Formats: sequence, C-alpha cells, structure tokens
Amino acid sequence: MQINVNNICKTFGDKKVLEGISLSCESGKALGLLGRNGAGKTTTIRIIMGIFPADSGEILLDGKPINRNKLKIGYLPEERGLYPKKIIMEQIVYLAELKGLKSSEAKKSARELLEKLEMTEYENKRLDTLSKGNQQKIQLIATLTCDPDIVILDEPFSGLDPVNAMLLKDTVKELIAKGKIVIFSSHQMNYVEEFCNDIAIINKGKIVRAGEIAKIKKSYSRNKIVLDGSNLDKVKAFLDDRMQDLVQNTYVDKSGLFVELKNAEMKNKLMSSLAGESFDIDKFYVYEPSLNDIFVEYTED
Repeated sequence: MQINVNNICKTFGDKKVLEGISLSCESGKALGLLGRNGAGKTTTIRIIMGIFPADSGEILLDGKPINRNKLKIGYLPEERGLYPKKIIMEQIVYLAELKGLKSSEAKKSARELLEKLEMTEYENKRLDTLSKGNQQKIQLIATLTCDPDIVILDEPFSGLDPVNAMLLKDTVKELIAKGKIVIFSSHQMNYVEEFCNDIAIINKGKIVRAGEIAKIKKSYSRNKIVLDGSNLDKVKAFLDDRMQDLVQNTYVDKSGLFVELKNAEMKNKLMSSLAGESFDIDKFYVYEPSLNDIFVEYTED
C-alpha cells in the first residue's frame, strides 16, 4: 500500500493552518512527520484519519481516493485518550469493537499485546492505578489491538524509561517489518532516525524539507572532516601551521577535531598528509549534520 497526501489546505476561521501539504508513505516504511508545536502536524494527521476534511487537496491510497471504511487506522495521540477510571481490558475491547472486531477477537489480540509488552498483570485493573509509562504502553496496545493497516504514532516514547522504550522500539520495528504504513511524529530525533527512511518537516503549515534522511544529509557540503584519536592538539597545530593550502578552519569539541577544508575534493590529500606524519588517528570521517541540526535549520524563526 501507499498513501499520498496531495496538496491539502486547511483554514480555521481566518487562520491558514495548512498550505499545500504533500507527502507520501508506503508499506514497510516509516515516515517521520516533524515540526514545532503548532506547525500543522496534528491537523495533517486528523485529515488523513478523516476526523475532518481538508478544504482542498486529496488523500489517495494506492492511487485511489482513500476509503476509510475498508481499512483500519491505529492512532496513538500525544494527548492520551483512554478512560482513567475504567478497567483496562474492557476499554481496549470496546475500542476494538468500534473498529469491527468481535469481542473474542479483540480479547485474543489484546492479550497477545499485553504479554508482548509485559502488561498482563494489569488486564483487570483501572488505568489510573498504573504509572505514566505503563499507561502509555496500554494506550499503544489499544491502538494496535485492531491490527491496523496504517499506524500513526504521535510522541509514542513520552514518559517511558529505557527498558520500556526498548520494548516499544521492538514493537515499532515489528510493525514496519509486517508491512504496515507507519507515520511517526516526535521531537525525539534519535527515534526518528532509528525508524524512518523518509521525513517531512512542516513549518507554519508548509512542507519545508522532505525526502530520504540519508540523501538530505549528503546534500550538505562534504568539506567538513572529523578526526578522533590521541594528541588532537598536535594534529590541530600541524594543520594550522603546515596545511593552510588545504584547511580553512579547525576546532576541537567533544566529538573530536573538526577540519573545514577549502574544497571537499581535498579529503584524500588531507588523509595522505596525516598518514605521512604517523599521527595516532582512530577515526576520519566526513561530518554530516544530525537530524536535529536539520530540523532546527528549517524550523527556527
């Protein structure tokens, strides 16, 4: 399956919230939908889900107008939506029945997920008796019980300790491996990089950068080199004093010695020069901006 969002626009009152949003995601891949608070991510998600319509544009599934009656969408919202005073299994089953499952099917699926996420002991407890992290896991179980075709996860790792985060990561990877369409929205860029091949960055209602993360990173200048090893101060002094024809700037930070070349094609010459001096260098690699750097570049005012 492939879902395409084509040129959708949305206005609330006098405020334009979305202006020509286009993005796509296919089975077995995760799309990172990124943006600052208020950028338009949630509005985009709600239009995909059919909670309200776009003013213009279209949502296509495999090239045809999306028919939400013929597929299941699982949505984990950033603001949690389960009932704190209700028994966990009862409300999971109820929500799954709303999506077309029989009670027996819902219970079977829910129990499998409860076991996978180590939550079986809470099946008959009220939600408000659980910790914030465990409530988050129950919310995810409720999202996935119906075996959705499209899974939309909005800040899924909020409130999770490292052990629970690992369980959730395994679950997300399994969804991708099963061929689900996964749309992943988060401000935690390390998780986005781990799961997503592609990103779409929204800023002020517009897509400002989209595509494969690897290609976006490689589109930046390749003239910055990072070195790591012992005696980096000596390496820096050598470059500053004797490699001025190659080197434009050098500085040391916690990642190592950064070398800005005058030309990206000078990498091999730099490597040969350093090898000839017998410096103890453990790492030599081209610097690429982090996803966080890219996000800030395209969303800062």
